[in-house]
Amino acid sequence: MEKIFDCIILGGGPAGMSAGIYCARGNLNCAILDISMFGGAPVNYLEIENYPGFKEIEGWELSEKLEEHLDKFNVQKFPAVEIKSVDLVSPVKKITLLDGKEFLAHSIIIATGACPQKLGVEGEIENIGHGVSYCAVCDGAFYRDKTVAVVGGGNAAVEEAGYLTRFANKVYIIHRRDELRADKIVQERAFKNEKIEFVYDTVVEKIVANDGKVSEIAIKNVKTGKKSALAVDGVFPYIGFKPNCDLFNGQIEQDSKGFIKTNELMQTSVSGVYAIGDIRTTPLRQVITAVADGAIAGVNAIKYIEENSEILVKN
Repeated sequence: MEKIFDCIILGGGPAGMSAGIYCARGNLNCAILDISMFGGAPVNYLEIENYPGFKEIEGWELSEKLEEHLDKFNVQKFPAVEIKSVDLVSPVKKITLLDGKEFLAHSIIIATGACPQKLGVEGEIENIGHGVSYCAVCDGAFYRDKTVAVVGGGNAAVEEAGYLTRFANKVYIIHRRDELRADKIVQERAFKNEKIEFVYDTVVEKIVANDGKVSEIAIKNVKTGKKSALAVDGVFPYIGFKPNCDLFNGQIEQDSKGFIKTNELMQTSVSGVYAIGDIRTTPLRQVITAVADGAIAGVNAIKYIEENSEILVKN
């Protein structure tokens, strides 16, 4: 019979590595698969200043330390795999790769994360890390005494704009509609902030950089058609997040945006399947919360295997 893992973790970011550490500490035979290299989103962060224990640390370094900790427990790692399909609902879960290789497991922990919705304009992708950021909490301090633009009108955009005023001299909120979508209390707080200027009925058409750094954005009023430019040092798009869940759609309960629903134990609607980190419905998407999710899921995966040991198919 083909080997069956106790648990397979999908995603090698902070959440997945944390889950792997806890599963291994509970003596589960587990493996972690990732479509890229291990480390997750923090690899792209210049510095992280809000992870307890480190006043500041580069994103790649924190990811490296997490992986070193994981390696202490000899968890099997499979980076850069191309996954064709995932069967979550069968008694024995199955992950099939594009090359035909299969992984079987009694339990699955989903940690595939989410990606920020992109504006889809010229100059956006090539300037990520050089003036384009999707995390004000991560990068706000780099814009001390500078001018930045936040794109969006929901709670995340308006709240993060307020956060950025702790550092920036001026923050534009650019919104394609004539009123914000954020909660009234969030709006009122922003309206009282003298550092925030609202640019309504407007979309960003292009992000311009000079000498390797963002210098301005080309904008357009959607009602009048008038085009103009704003001089800014940074752009923070906050038009939403997209969960990396195409492999799981239709097999598991998700919210209206596609994020996977869990309870406080990280259990999903499918027995033996857990979801952690940015892929799940959660009020905060940070490295620290992802790591905590991983610990909770790992411990509960151990309990699931122990409580169902008599009925699970043996290796």
